[in-house]
Amino acid sequence: MTEAQAVPALTHEQPTSVPPTFPMPRACPFAPPAAYSELAEKGPLTPVVDVEGTAGWLTTRHDVARDLLAHPKASKNLTRPGFPALFPGAAALTGEIKGFLIWMDPPEHTLYRHMLAGEFTLRRVQTMRPQIERIVDEGITRLLDGPRPVDLVHEFALPTASLLISELLGVPYSERDLFQHATGAILSHESTQEQRKNAFIQVRGLLSRVIAERTENLGDDLLSTLIRKYREADVFDHDHLVGMAVMLLGAGHETTANMIALGTLGLLQQPEALAEFKADPALAPRVVDELLRYFSIGDHVTCRVATEDIEVHGVHIPAGSGLIAPNAAANRDPAVFPNPDAFDIHRNSRSHLAFGFGIHQCLGQHLARLELEIVFTELFRRIPDLRVDGEVADLQFKDQALFYGLHRLPVTW
Repeated sequence: MTEAQAVPALTHEQPTSVPPTFPMPRACPFAPPAAYSELAEKGPLTPVVDVEGTAGWLTTRHDVARDLLAHPKASKNLTRPGFPALFPGAAALTGEIKGFLIWMDPPEHTLYRHMLAGEFTLRRVQTMRPQIERIVDEGITRLLDGPRPVDLVHEFALPTASLLISELLGVPYSERDLFQHATGAILSHESTQEQRKNAFIQVRGLLSRVIAERTENLGDDLLSTLIRKYREADVFDHDHLVGMAVMLLGAGHETTANMIALGTLGLLQQPEALAEFKADPALAPRVVDELLRYFSIGDHVTCRVATEDIEVHGVHIPAGSGLIAPNAAANRDPAVFPNPDAFDIHRNSRSHLAFGFGIHQCLGQHLARLELEIVFTELFRRIPDLRVDGEVADLQFKDQALFYGLHRLPVTW
């Protein structure tokens, strides 16, 4: 794999330089964009432009990222002018995100996050352990009973993540092809604006039908719970709830599926760490947190826009400026994670920003951790001689608008 070309950076002392464009592609699956290292030398924040040429500020430092993500004047509302565009034409799709919790600001965000928070507490998630274990066990059994080699992405990672979020929400698993395809089209840098719009229409149509049915016949799934809570708060809006469901469905399967595949590959590339993990499955929480830090698949999701003039670590940022705190950079900050490019299951990785920080920290982090702990423990227990079928250099990695992952992972044993 070739090294990424270093991109010249602009500091706030060099206004005539040409700033780099964000997002910056990864050239190697086991490292963030090489440009992050260049920018780290320029100061706590450095100017960048988005894909549409709008100016913003980016940080590679862990402490600055935390301050930006928790700043009360840093908005997550991507309809605000100046919010960083992750792909051309992003602004034209803002009408599709009604109900998306991740793009709300207080007080709206506070209201709707409170409705969801109780469903994703550590105690509530632990009650899902038997359900997750069943789904994972059945998935591994299908692998063992099927032909080899097998694509771990499409035959295990995606089905496992999709089945769990489908059961949780109450969305028919039989519709998985539709929502997996639509989510992929929405996130892909290669999709046209029309393709993304059509994908939104498809997945919103699916969830609109499910929610209409649940509205008449409440069950014990998460969508039924949200219908009750929307009604209790006197804010029931069908289209708003559809948007919330789209967000939960997309984030709930895409992120976890990516981490299952990348995490499996990462462990296979670290035979000493993997051998230690196999011998001591109690290491699972540490293994998962180090994998989350190491891959940082949600690198691009941490964008904000300044609602007022602010000063952050000595840098004046005008109102309307985009703010970018890529977690792949923060999670490789040597000030927090010594020798950050090394994969070390014995380091304290818990302070990573893979789930974000502040009021928008991922609600589903307890569920994601538990699912990944069970997946990696059981996968390598039941298939201890699992290995990549072919060369890692031949694998195709997807660098999406929001998430990072693998198109396919052929494995055998």
